[in-house]
Amino acid sequence: MSFRFATCVSNAARAFQARSKAFVRSSGGNIAMSFAILAVPTVIAIGVGIDYTRAFNTQARMQADIDAALIAAIKEVDNLDEDTIREKIVEWFAAQTELDTVNFKVPASSVKIDKSNRKITAYATAVVPTTFMGMANIETINVKVASSVAGPATSYLSVYIVLDKSASMLLAATSAGQTTMLNSQAGCSFACHESEGSTFSYGGKSYTNVYDLAKAMGVQLRTDVAVSAVKEVLDIIDSYDSTHSRIKIGLYTLGKTTTQRLAPTFSTSDARKKLADDTSYLTSATSEPATYFDYSMTALKTLVGTGGDGTTADKPLKLVLIMTDGVQSERNWVLQGSSGIRFPSSTSTLQKDVTPINPTWCNDLKNLNATIGVVYTEYLPMTWDWGYNATVGKTMATSNFKSVWGGTIGSKYNNYTRRDYIPVALDACASSSDLFIQASSASEIQAGLSHIFTEYLTNVRLTE
Repeated sequence: MSFRFATCVSNAARAFQARSKAFVRSSGGNIAMSFAILAVPTVIAIGVGIDYTRAFNTQARMQADIDAALIAAIKEVDNLDEDTIREKIVEWFAAQTELDTVNFKVPASSVKIDKSNRKITAYATAVVPTTFMGMANIETINVKVASSVAGPATSYLSVYIVLDKSASMLLAATSAGQTTMLNSQAGCSFACHESEGSTFSYGGKSYTNVYDLAKAMGVQLRTDVAVSAVKEVLDIIDSYDSTHSRIKIGLYTLGKTTTQRLAPTFSTSDARKKLADDTSYLTSATSEPATYFDYSMTALKTLVGTGGDGTTADKPLKLVLIMTDGVQSERNWVLQGSSGIRFPSSTSTLQKDVTPINPTWCNDLKNLNATIGVVYTEYLPMTWDWGYNATVGKTMATSNFKSVWGGTIGSKYNNYTRRDYIPVALDACASSSDLFIQASSASEIQAGLSHIFTEYLTNVRLTE
């Protein structure tokens, strides 16, 4: 992108200086006339500045327009031939540009398409008319901008979808569902709570656990919504990679550790089969008694490995999508017994150990050149529940977030409840804030994962 403004201004100044001297010699020294003559260079200088600003604004707008045109085109680099892509870029630029210029265009010859590396470069030119500089016979300013775009939407990509399998993910997904659960014989909003030897009746049938009761009543649980969200991502993959040759999908569960349920595959149909199978441990038919993010993120790092640049199938970009309520916990604090797993046995200490994730546990994965997106399935406030009030309802200052889990709490967060600190921690876990979403309703949870995935796919890299 280039301007010749310095030369234009210099030429204009010299031209007007010569005209002014000639005018002075013929004016006879009239004071009023002399003042007018002396004012001319000032007016011209201001005018040149106005013309310069106008050209600069045109350049900025052109840069945005050509970037947008190439961003749109990169999505089609695998589907269209080079001549068609060139035509579309020229058309897109012309259609979206609203520049007040004599002439602006993207010459078709300027569009260079590198299909093997999935990269497009182009430049645009414009002729900007002047106003004040025209008095020096400089009628126009030539402007040129260049852009180069490469995008992950057209690169090799491995997507790792990680579903939190903590018991709290078996919370009814809607307020209506929670009310239904509370008013049932279970008397609880969660489908994970069981009473030894209890039976529950509904519709003339008996059920030996709360999960089966919830399913019989048609209550949708958060894990059900999470599975639906994954299916939407699979639909997007089908759209972006119709030949199933560039984007792989892997499925994982997160609890006491991270477990691979489906190794990365190009087959979205295989992924759908896994999501429909209760024995895959991905559905709401199962849950885990603990969520240890420190252990899980370490295991996930090994499963994901180092991300590449996406140029070949052996060097794919790597995107990790985590759907979680963000709480480091184990079931023992509810049962009030000896840990037998990991947390200390003291009841009071157990409750202090229930905290948000320490976001530094996500750093090892980021350092492997993997991108992390997070959907926070909001831990809804349940002030009527003693367990909530004893753990995530208490403040960060009363937790073992620092002493046990090694976290750092900014002073302004000390009085935050642990629940209110969860989105702060998960936002920091994500690679960027635009790859973090907080979702409270079933519809938001279901839309969240596909939104982040689409955000990543369309966030192409401007290389120049």
